[in-house]
Amino acid sequence: MGMASILCSLNGHHHAACWLVLIGYLLDLADGAVARQLNACSALGANLDDFADFTTFGIATSLLLRTPNLLDNILCMFYALSVFVRLCFFSSGIPFMYRGLPCIYSSAILACVSLLTGGNMVVLRIIAVAMIPFMVSQTFYPHDRVLESQAWKKVVYIGGIAMVFCFSFPPACVYYLLWSVSYILFPTALWSSKV
Repeated sequence: MGMASILCSLNGHHHAACWLVLIGYLLDLADGAVARQLNACSALGANLDDFADFTTFGIATSLLLRTPNLLDNILCMFYALSVFVRLCFFSSGIPFMYRGLPCIYSSAILACVSLLTGGNMVVLRIIAVAMIPFMVSQTFYPHDRVLESQAWKKVVYIGGIAMVFCFSFPPACVYYLLWSVSYILFPTALWSSKV
């Protein structure tokens, strides 16, 4: 999905590029569960997952911000680098839990807002600039046991599939947008203590 989204962005098919990022979002929620169910987990699979995440949620998503403007292209580079940093710390095996916002949620927010606003670059720039510190900082993103539980992810995944296949595109975008934003703004005190 990431490679296809990159090709769409480079050929000016912005709408398709956004949808491919969102489909990649759904697939990323499922790939680990499928690998565990099939007992097909491996070091190669983990490395390929990181490569796919960077391709889809780093490069492909950053290209949604690309315009002929030099500052927009610099923002694209910073966004991709923040995803790279996020994935490096998360996958490094360093013995602490990396607490930055997962790049999958930031990508979903950008893709949904792009679709819902018709690619309004002012709004996308503001969101991208806000998401960069959320991904690289250890303090901005509030981790929560309920929102990160496998049961919650399954509910959201099933809801996402239903939205994509049963409804028109605006409800699906709103669904993904609300779910991704809930990971940032949800008051953790209402659910549980921080992890």
